[in-house]
Amino acid sequence: MLTREEVIKIAELARISLTEAEVEKFQKELSAVLDYVEELKQVNVDGLEEVSQVTGLVNVQREDKIVITENRDAILAQAPELKDGFYKVKAIL
Repeated sequence: MLTREEVIKIAELARISLTEAEVEKFQKELSAVLDYVEELKQVNVDGLEEVSQVTGLVNVQREDKIVITENRDAILAQAPELKDGFYKVKAIL
């Protein structure tokens, strides 16, 4: 089981403050997690193929293309305000 000092050191590294009750709580919980990791280390994985993702989903992205439309002027004509041929909007920052 993790010592009280180890939990406090981990909290300091994570830049979080813990109450005394939280130190005791995390002492038990973090120890349980570390015990489980140790248990997983005992599993024999020789001959198993590495799996980095299991869904088979692939991120599909289209190539960026500049599209100049024939009705650009008609679209810009609908803008409340233009500047140098572009929509003029209020600053947000």
